Amino acid sequence: MSEQSATQHTQDRGPSQARKYWKKNLCWLGVILCVWFMVSFGCGILLRDWLDVNFPKVGNAPFGFWMAQQGSIISFVLILIGYTFLMNKLDAEYDVSNSDNGKGGE
Repeated sequence: MSEQSATQHTQDRGPSQARKYWKKNLCWLGVILCVWFMVSFGCGILLRDWLDVNFPKVGNAPFGFWMAQQGSIISFVLILIGYTFLMNKLDAEYDVSNSDNGKGGE
């Protein structure tokens, strides 16, 4: 759903509802971006040596190397699935759906 159509739909219920919806939306987005940063930059670069020493090998690869290569990709897919679940739950909570107008807020 476009930001404009979601805003229009929630504003129909009042500006305070729209504000609450976008505040929660941005809050979840901030949490997800922090997780993304920790997985990609933290585990892949900053903590790689520590992960190699303190975690078991995955196959023949040290855990830090594996996390930088394969684990980050798996984590990103899990983040996308989680984001979809969270946004669907938030849309249901504020009665916003993808098929409200079908024209992107026109």
